[in-house]
Amino acid sequence: MTKNERTCAPASTEPAAQTRQFKQGLLDGCGSKGIDVASRSTERVDLIRRATLFVGLAPLVPTAALARSHPHAHTLSAPHSSPTHTAPLHAPAVIRKAAAPLPLVMLDPGHGGKDPGAIGYSGTFEKHVAEAAANELERQLLATGRYRVAMTRTGDRFIPLEGRVDMAQAHKAELFISMHADALHDASVRGASVYTLSSNASDSQTATIAQSENSADLFGGPHVHATSPAVQQILASLVSEETRRGSAHMASSVVSSLSSRLTMLSNPHRHAAFVVLKAADIPSVLVEMGFMSNRMDEAALRAAGHRAMVAGAMRDAVDRYFMSAGVGVG
Repeated sequence: MTKNERTCAPASTEPAAQTRQFKQGLLDGCGSKGIDVASRSTERVDLIRRATLFVGLAPLVPTAALARSHPHAHTLSAPHSSPTHTAPLHAPAVIRKAAAPLPLVMLDPGHGGKDPGAIGYSGTFEKHVAEAAANELERQLLATGRYRVAMTRTGDRFIPLEGRVDMAQAHKAELFISMHADALHDASVRGASVYTLSSNASDSQTATIAQSENSADLFGGPHVHATSPAVQQILASLVSEETRRGSAHMASSVVSSLSSRLTMLSNPHRHAAFVVLKAADIPSVLVEMGFMSNRMDEAALRAAGHRAMVAGAMRDAVDRYFMSAGVGVG
């Protein structure tokens, strides 16, 4: 062996020594290459594991969180690589003063299908008059461009009373108007009137009308359970005070609009436990446009021109109602 030659020490058979040398970087000339390769290989495996873990978790991390952490992603890169540059984050666009949706009015043509409603002096069915009048009111409300309108029925079909209320709530209606033309035993009684919900009837005639309207579910057969009078009173008591005030305000608007164009009952705003008016959070009214038991009321309601006049008065009442609330009229 020459003076310049070095004798490589035999590899240690003690794992602890080799581990110590690797961690401390105490490498001799012969072992440096092998341990350097092992070191780089270990780093590469570690990087691959970390990158794989990051990619695997990416779908579980919110995008914003990934974006915030992305500028530091160069810590996973090989040494001496330049940092990754990303586009700056921008705050999401905010639309200010977006127009509120138009108020939705739910129209409820009374009866339908196997339930004809009242039968007029000459055989006219209330269900047909109610649907025709509601269709005209829908047309006039939509023509203003100030409202959205939904109907509980658009054809001759039976719908349980509570199903009508459910529709109004599902549509998130802001106003519910049920349209009718009932009949009385006294054929001399004529004129329009409007009704709101109450646990007790305002008078005997109104109690008779409410009983007639609430019996409509009997046409639904045994699978439709009519609401008992006791339950009707309980439901009426659950309506919020705010909803009661809204209903009373709408009723006042209807009376004001109709009284200048139609014959009205005395004390035309009345109240009783009408099942169809029981929505706890939607102001609701039931409008009797006249009585099918009266010859003159029936003849008038059969005429399209008269129904258009009634619908026009109702449209004005809806305008007045929403104008006082500051919405729907521009």
